[in-house]
Amino acid sequence: MLGPGVVAGASDNDPTTVATVAVVGSTTAYALGWLALLIFPMLAVVQLIAARVGFVTRKNLADLVLARFGMSWSRVFVLSVVPVTVITLAADLKAGAAALALLTSLDLRWFILPLSAFALAIPVLGSYGQVKRALQGIALAFLAYVVAAFAARPNWATVLHDSFVPSLKWTSDYTKGALALLGTTLTSYVYVWETVELAEEPDSDETLRDAELDASIGAFFVVVTFWFILIATAATLGVHHHEVQTADDAARALRPFAGAAASALFGVGLLASALLVLPVLMAVTAYLLGCERDWPRRLARPISEAREFYAAMAIAVAVAASISFLSISPIRILFVASIAGGVATPVSLIFLVLVGRDRVTMGGRRISPGLMIAGYAIALIVTASGLAALIDG
Repeated sequence: MLGPGVVAGASDNDPTTVATVAVVGSTTAYALGWLALLIFPMLAVVQLIAARVGFVTRKNLADLVLARFGMSWSRVFVLSVVPVTVITLAADLKAGAAALALLTSLDLRWFILPLSAFALAIPVLGSYGQVKRALQGIALAFLAYVVAAFAARPNWATVLHDSFVPSLKWTSDYTKGALALLGTTLTSYVYVWETVELAEEPDSDETLRDAELDASIGAFFVVVTFWFILIATAATLGVHHHEVQTADDAARALRPFAGAAASALFGVGLLASALLVLPVLMAVTAYLLGCERDWPRRLARPISEAREFYAAMAIAVAVAASISFLSISPIRILFVASIAGGVATPVSLIFLVLVGRDRVTMGGRRISPGLMIAGYAIALIVTASGLAALIDG
């Protein structure tokens, strides 16, 4: 019964999000809990706009930008999304390899290429329906963090105060943490994927109201999940000033719940989320590049009918694998991917709002003036956060 909105939400809970929230919780404790909750209405607005655009047009966002604004602006849109998506792909690929390393005690570099090949095989050998059902299942993996947050026995008075009473601090950890939180959840691949999913289901009997409710539920699921991840890591690491540097550090947040099995539990969850989001990132990249070249592009097509589309996915994962071999901590590259997402997101978000409000594209089912204003305000907030992080250095 879960639809594209919940699936998009599940894909937003990728290793980049888990690692980012773990880093933020370990460096700022509960101080950014208010921002974690504030992201819900922001993410809900973005996903509602994407749901309406995808449902009304039954086209993905890249195709709509090209058709409405022409090739030059389409390239601006693609350049604002593809590099960040590939960096995120590299980060999540390395996270999956790190998860296998946690489970086997072997060097993570042994797993990068096999994991790349396996992730590519999912969309190539499977079907869109199978990929969607797999993404639906990943939601359950994050329930461990809800239990872990309570098992960590945090100071709930402090948690609630910091979650509902905003505080502003001009420190590097705080400003970069704020940008990373915004970047990892409002990242462009999520709302592009929402439009892709609706375009892939042109014969669905879902109504527009169903699609918008589904998008809101997906946003709520994302925010609740990473709020509990933040509490779990803050209670076990942040209050003791133990910054997350490795996947094993992040696994400590589960020890109140899983004890000695924490590393294995964290590794399984991290691996599952990586396996399920890697095909999404590859597909989004291929859709964007295919739009530029007018390739046949649908996950529902077999490889014989869309060779260039599937070749683009292979190239994307090859580039990501090359980045993954660099000597950068998996947790650090995941955090950097979130920062990059926060810097680039406003550009693609503005295009989403413009398309959603366009009379030619949407006809009489345009987004409301309120959603338009909210969309632009979110783009402004993310931009301001990015400038603050860059100025703070």
